[in-house]
Amino acid sequence: MLEKKVIVKNEIGLHARPASLLVKAATSYKSDVYIIKDGNEYNGKSIMNILSLGAQKGDELLLKIDGPDEEQAIEALVRLIEVELKEKY
Repeated sequence: MLEKKVIVKNEIGLHARPASLLVKAATSYKSDVYIIKDGNEYNGKSIMNILSLGAQKGDELLLKIDGPDEEQAIEALVRLIEVELKEKY
């Protein structure tokens, strides 16, 4: 299992479109993806869970990824949250 703290950097947080992009990326991996915010754990492959995070710009999230492709998944999801979503939204 790998864990990594990330900061939400895009202006609108993880709402609607950014959340759907995160879920799409997470579901492309075999590993389980969990996101922890304020002590609560959310399934990173569920759009409803990601939307219920209520993640805003500047929020710190903990990614927990466990499975056969966890290294690739954590690299891609960290890059998505901290860089790619910031550039798009």
